[in-house]
Amino acid sequence: MEEKINMLHAKHMFVSAGVERLGIADMIYADGPFGIREEMQPDGWMPLGCEKDKATFFPTGSALAATWSPELAYAYGTGMAREARLRGKDMILGPAINIQRIPTGGRTYEYLSEDPFLSSRLSVGYTEGVQDNGVATCLKHYALNNQENNRGTVNVIVGERAMREIYLPPFKAAVEEADAYGVMAAYNKVNGWWCAENDILLNKILRDQWGFAGMVISDWNGTHSTVDAISNGLNVEMPTQKYLGKALLDSVKAGLVSEDIIDQRVREILRVRLAIKPIPKEKANQEMTSQPAQQKIAYDVACKSIVLLKNDGSLPLDLSKKPVIAVIGANAKQTMGLGGMGAGVKTLYEVTPFEGLQNKIGDKAELVYAKGYEPIVFNFADFFKKKTPEELEKEAREKEITAKKLAAEAVDVASKADIVLFIGGDNRAVESEGRDRKDIKLPSGQDNLIQAIVRVNPNIITILTSGAPNDLNVVKPVSKALLISWFNGTEGGNALADVLVGNISPSGRLPFTLPMKLEDSPAYALGNYPQGKKGADVFADLVSQTEKVEKSKDDASEKELKNDPNTAIYSEESLVGYRWFDTKNIPVMYPFGYGLTYTNFDYTDLKTDKDTYGKDDVITVSFKLKNTGPVAADEIAQAYVHRINPSVEWPNKELKAFSRVTLKPGESKTVKLNIPVKSLQYWNEATQSWTDDLCNIELQVGANVSDIKLQKKIALM
Repeated sequence: MEEKINMLHAKHMFVSAGVERLGIADMIYADGPFGIREEMQPDGWMPLGCEKDKATFFPTGSALAATWSPELAYAYGTGMAREARLRGKDMILGPAINIQRIPTGGRTYEYLSEDPFLSSRLSVGYTEGVQDNGVATCLKHYALNNQENNRGTVNVIVGERAMREIYLPPFKAAVEEADAYGVMAAYNKVNGWWCAENDILLNKILRDQWGFAGMVISDWNGTHSTVDAISNGLNVEMPTQKYLGKALLDSVKAGLVSEDIIDQRVREILRVRLAIKPIPKEKANQEMTSQPAQQKIAYDVACKSIVLLKNDGSLPLDLSKKPVIAVIGANAKQTMGLGGMGAGVKTLYEVTPFEGLQNKIGDKAELVYAKGYEPIVFNFADFFKKKTPEELEKEAREKEITAKKLAAEAVDVASKADIVLFIGGDNRAVESEGRDRKDIKLPSGQDNLIQAIVRVNPNIITILTSGAPNDLNVVKPVSKALLISWFNGTEGGNALADVLVGNISPSGRLPFTLPMKLEDSPAYALGNYPQGKKGADVFADLVSQTEKVEKSKDDASEKELKNDPNTAIYSEESLVGYRWFDTKNIPVMYPFGYGLTYTNFDYTDLKTDKDTYGKDDVITVSFKLKNTGPVAADEIAQAYVHRINPSVEWPNKELKAFSRVTLKPGESKTVKLNIPVKSLQYWNEATQSWTDDLCNIELQVGANVSDIKLQKKIALM
């Protein structure tokens, strides 16, 4: 019994124990999910100080999602697994697949999308890529970890239909289709129960309904009990043994926990341990001086993730007259592998945007750099240090002086240039685990800077290296071209430069909506976030939904529902992201799925294999896609479903299929997309089951959620 219980909690910060007597190896975890984290001190958060623990920095989650490519997600997982094995790791703590509910979310850059279908397809690809190469995945953070503020205390009040249709599908797909071996329980509560002891999430849904056979680990210090945690589905407490160590042994001896439960939890761990071959110690922690295969994967993802939002013809860059190009912005030389709270990557190398431009342009243009603004930086010590008013005032004065100096230098450089490349956006200190952003405005006075630059040089191309939405109301109208290049990894600078000079056509598409203003987003518009601000305004709307919160009454009194920052009310239900904007007819800056290329595409001849479908059928949609422009490029064709006469309430339309298609100039292809009728079901809260809504529907095919090219009506019978 002591050996069994020893497997149910941490041995070190990123290790849980096996049984040496029986040859059962320890389980060694790799913090991720976009690169293998440097080695840490065995029982602390400080780096160990090795020289051999560098790794490839892969583009972060929102960048991967912008590729809209399950194939690239599979390659991404393959690269992660290879480097995990070289470092002796058994399980990657990733992919991170929570839905992007709020634009300000501190980990939006890690997560994949606001849409459950797109997230699901990429989650499956990533998981299969990792596990086909001998490493386990640990899907995180299960479930509804959609904010960083108060993440360790917040109680999410959510209707079960919204939970099943929006927030759980990526986890479900990765478990059912890709046989994910591990799941990480989130910090928060769902309907009154901590995720690490939530019987509905861990036992009834994950294990009983989805057939999950692997192990559930807690998020770090996310365990809150002994009997409830072990009984309701948690396998491993990390990184301590406060609840599942001696306290658990005592609970077994006292008859509060049966030996059968202990055996079940150990058996679930053993399934994973026996499926993943441990790396001998002498082969672990190999130095990675160069990893061309993984670096090629990072480059491919970066290339296909870059989203072109606007282009008046300024791109690709015309270098025929050897122009003077002013490269302005701290992010031109900012690395993104580290910064802020949470996991990062101690990179083998990272090509910045400026270095990429130097590599790809060479002597074809003169590049002149100006920093322009002082970026926000993260200092771990300052994070916990409370500064005096005098210190804050002095710091503010110094920042103002520095900002004026840097802006003046940038304006001077811009005035003498033919073209301005403004490279701004966020960084890893702005977007960080542990806290959400207060707004989505460009930090460090970037809006004021670009307005000053345009007065001396209107030829501005803006590149935003951000992982999450920014407010574009200032930069969009003054920019001749506008791109998002994400936190794009080891090869991000080379990929960006290849797009700017026209070596490749941009082909990324937005995995989330860019709103006109933050307050238009559903959680903000309804006063659901930040909690405690407008809670009273939405409380009346929840009176009719008392059944949904009944189970959490103990932890969510009426007072909490009204104004407690630790209660998150998801009254927008299924209207998350584009579903909200599209259904409510709210204008956006750029819609979900949007992205331009250096060519044009024509959509024609939409057909389906039948006009009427039964509940067990698969709808086959076909259409012709032609590249009518001058260069080869990828188009991402998207298929949405609009219900015409449904029996229950639905969003205006929902993404149900997509395909990335590569076409040469003048080339055309017939594209086929499959939509199983079962994928159109809804979660029936009355019957607690997936139920068909057999109605007439309109299939809508287009370039993004707002640019529908072709439609056809069919019937479900």
